[in-house]
Amino acid sequence: MEPLTVITQLWERIDARDWPAVSRLIAEDAVIEWPVSGERIVGRDNFIAVNSDEAYTDERSVKLLRILADGDLVVTEVEIPQEHVVYRAVSLWTVRHGEIVGAREYWTSPGQDPAPRWRAGLVEPLAEHPAEHPVAD
Repeated sequence: MEPLTVITQLWERIDARDWPAVSRLIAEDAVIEWPVSGERIVGRDNFIAVNSDEAYTDERSVKLLRILADGDLVVTEVEIPQEHVVYRAVSLWTVRHGEIVGAREYWTSPGQDPAPRWRAGLVEPLAEHPAEHPVAD
């Protein structure tokens, strides 16, 4: 399976909360890093356990905003709106032989890192509309 297809299916399966199907896309010894929170998830079982925790996955949907692939590397931008906050992630996935072997994911929320006041005269507010950034391959 092509890397782009693997990662597209990953987000679809996470959105469906189909953890056995997600598991089939992750290499047994995969390493997923979350630099923002300073965490590393080692192994398929740990990745599934973290992502399938009921407190963590409470009725959230995944919107795939962008996806780009170059060889074994796939980059995605996703949005996961929840009642109280919207999560966004840019993920750098490495896929080999149809399995995810590694990733670096940068998770945050809009407004989490407010703009410094000194830039106010040099920038304008970003109004995000996901429809303006269609999924591309």
